[in-house]
Amino acid sequence: MKRPQATRGLRHLALLVEDLEACRRFYVDLLGMEVEWEPDADNLYLTSQGQDNLALHRAPPGLARGAGQALDHLGFVLGSPEQVDEWHVFLKAHGVSIRLMPRTHRDGARSFYCNDPDGNSVQLIYHPPVVACVG
Repeated sequence: MKRPQATRGLRHLALLVEDLEACRRFYVDLLGMEVEWEPDADNLYLTSQGQDNLALHRAPPGLARGAGQALDHLGFVLGSPEQVDEWHVFLKAHGVSIRLMPRTHRDGARSFYCNDPDGNSVQLIYHPPVVACVG
């Protein structure tokens, strides 16, 4: 059987979070995402200027961490290596927990990792091939 036409890329991610309000502040107030839709108090859909969709769903009480699939990290693309350093300084100044300091990778990418309020690892990255595609 022939594989269907290629996808248009990963543009949607849904996270179960324990502290929906703190995560909202992190992704909206600090990272600058916009609220696309908030159907109820337990679900929030965010976007970066219509380019993607991040769904935050309040985790059900008693959900054991690591009981389902494991997410290593989620990433936000930046337009230049300098922006990586600017974001690092900004988030650190706002008390965000930094996991790994900014560094340049052997492929020319530059990134750092931090934690969102729920402990999810977030990478802010300048990656030349992706930036060339999204502008």
